[in-house]
Amino acid sequence: MTPKDFFDFAKKNGSDMVDLKFTDLLGTWQHCSFPISTWDEGTFVDGVGFDGSSIRGWQGIHMSDMLAIPDPDTVCMDPFYKDPTVSIIANIVDPITRKEYSRDPRYVARKGAAYLKGTGIADTCFIGPEPEFFIFDEGRYEQNQHTGFYRIDSVEGAWNTARFEEPNLGYKPSYKGGYFPVSPTDTYHDLRSEMTKELQKVGIVVEAHHHEVGTAGQAEIDIKFDDLVTIGDQFMWYKYIIKNVAKRAGKTVTFMAKPVFDDNGSGMHTHISFWKGGTPLFAGDGYAGLSQMALHAIGGILKHASAVLAFAAPTTNSYRRLVPGFEAPVNLVMSARNRSAAVRIPMYSDSPKAKRAEFRCPDPTANGYLAWTAIMMAAIDGIQNKIEPGKPLDQDIYEMSDEELAKHKHTPGSLEEAIDALEADNAFLTAGNVFTEDLIQNWIDWKRTEEIQPLALRPHPHEFHLYYDS
Repeated sequence: MTPKDFFDFAKKNGSDMVDLKFTDLLGTWQHCSFPISTWDEGTFVDGVGFDGSSIRGWQGIHMSDMLAIPDPDTVCMDPFYKDPTVSIIANIVDPITRKEYSRDPRYVARKGAAYLKGTGIADTCFIGPEPEFFIFDEGRYEQNQHTGFYRIDSVEGAWNTARFEEPNLGYKPSYKGGYFPVSPTDTYHDLRSEMTKELQKVGIVVEAHHHEVGTAGQAEIDIKFDDLVTIGDQFMWYKYIIKNVAKRAGKTVTFMAKPVFDDNGSGMHTHISFWKGGTPLFAGDGYAGLSQMALHAIGGILKHASAVLAFAAPTTNSYRRLVPGFEAPVNLVMSARNRSAAVRIPMYSDSPKAKRAEFRCPDPTANGYLAWTAIMMAAIDGIQNKIEPGKPLDQDIYEMSDEELAKHKHTPGSLEEAIDALEADNAFLTAGNVFTEDLIQNWIDWKRTEEIQPLALRPHPHEFHLYYDS
């Protein structure tokens, strides 16, 4: 789409307003709206100014001015505003140098896509995410000097089987019992269908939606794979639409990895494959029908997994999910069918087009642009250096002894461990200047000072249960 096409699109849809969106370092959309009459074709070259010091993880106050350059290829209608409003995603530029901003996550993904093509390995990295989330009726929390608590609730919560509901009909998914039940146990079919329709309106292809394993409204809406940058854009729309449809229905959605104690957390299994000239490159006659390239890609992902998870499982809460016993993919091995393996090779189809690797460790708190680019860079490194993935783990881990399990590497036990791993292992990310050292160090500093250290300072509610009467 050209700038002229943009104005024709706005006129056709009766829109007098444009909403400009971009993604901050941690993966949250920011926006500013303008009357379309204030824009012209030059806006797509000159951009619009904003204060970069007010965006998390970006500029200092002494050099705050930044430019947002609209990308006309991202135009669609925003589905939630009262008046017809055109939405467009921006790329971020320094107003002095006119260079693209190294801390703009979308720029990282764009550089990553170009780097892959430049290696000659492939021309496209396809990403297919499976984000999970919880739909709650209430989410309350507070933390100060004398109080620390959270409270979540759901009409579907297994803990509400005895609640007075005038009447309580008893249809509550049990703990770990939420996978695929029909109504009346699954009460959110219509809401997920509404979310699906809104996703389709902005051009996202939805493959399926269903209730997930957890009680209390855990859900999954699967979207079709697409190239790295496009899927990054779509993931931003995904979160935005699902949260706003839920709010419109008087519900609240969280993408936290582990909001419910003692039940399944929310992951974001990520399917990855490389293609060249329209031909899939991951199909072959190796293990699970994979090519040698695919096996080396998996080797790279497994080798760098701990560092990758600093971006792909990027919160302290992420490591409440990555623990044994909840179908969590904590073993850094591959397997054709074992869901406790970090990398699974789906066996639903023998078609070469369906051959891919499924990295199961990420969760939906991730910034998709950064997480998926990091996964791709690890795969590229594996291919370039012919990294072997090791023997597959095809047996039931619950029947394995502690000694057998100890032979396999595991995912980090905390965000702090993942950040330490990123600090020690990041050369594969800076290849081709895809991730800059500045961005990586800024990410490390932010996570340590704004998340890890503040959490370490605060008493935990369970500590009162353990130690109050010591």
